[in-house]
Amino acid sequence: MDRLHAMEVFVRVVETGSFSAAARDLRIGQPNVSKLIAALEERLQVRLLVRTTRQLHTTEAGQAFYERARRTLEEAHEAETAARGLGKGLDGRLRVSAPVTFARLHIIPKIGEFLAAHPDLRVDFVLDDRFVDLMGENIDVALRGGELADSSLTARKLATCPRLVVASPAYLARMGTPSTPTALLEHTALVYTQGLIAEEWRFQHASGDASVRIPTRLSFSAADGVREAVIAGLGLAISPRWLMQPELESGSVVAVLADWKLPNADLWALFPTGRLPTAKARAFVSWFEATFPKT
Repeated sequence: MDRLHAMEVFVRVVETGSFSAAARDLRIGQPNVSKLIAALEERLQVRLLVRTTRQLHTTEAGQAFYERARRTLEEAHEAETAARGLGKGLDGRLRVSAPVTFARLHIIPKIGEFLAAHPDLRVDFVLDDRFVDLMGENIDVALRGGELADSSLTARKLATCPRLVVASPAYLARMGTPSTPTALLEHTALVYTQGLIAEEWRFQHASGDASVRIPTRLSFSAADGVREAVIAGLGLAISPRWLMQPELESGSVVAVLADWKLPNADLWALFPTGRLPTAKARAFVSWFEATFPKT
């Protein structure tokens, strides 16, 4: 039994929480996973996993082995990458998590450039507006906007973008254009519920700060819902400029309250806690930074 392969299987079992999930992730049969884990435990002469009908847990020895095995696998891959030289390209699999709309607008149209530079690399996108479990989903790097709820994550700020109050010209023609934050009380809010902005909208102005909570008629767990509702003239929304850039440029959506500033939206690259970012993750982030506008 190849020891590195057995380590890889064990690490995936722990991180996915089941033999079947690890088998799907590694693209091998579940019986092979069971046999490899059993053979590993027999070779080490210690129980690594405690299996029940519904759950799987590491023993104390299993947790210690997992931590060391994970570091060993990462170091082995980094050593191979260094030996080949980055100039020869990367290979293997890179798993990237990103919000759906952000990826559609700013990553997918350009990802061909990154793939062309690394023809042996396979990129798996996990597109979800919710924050995914980086360890559980075996994510190499995640791109996320807004405030970071989990301070334990390894994070790197990539860019900062202004937030704007946006609406369609048709909506403003029907409901009027607000000139102050308090005027928003006569309008309808379209709210994105994934943490980019709260329902209470806080503004800064040379004359003083203002905070308003306008009536919410529609809320969405995906940014695409907010975009479509704004374009359809259903209300006002707060959006980072980068999520409404095409509509702002075409004029199908316009910004209001230009003299009043909202908190900026930060864009982050997040890496699994306790791991060194892989060479593939670092290369992807470097490429993305070079292609994405900083503001």
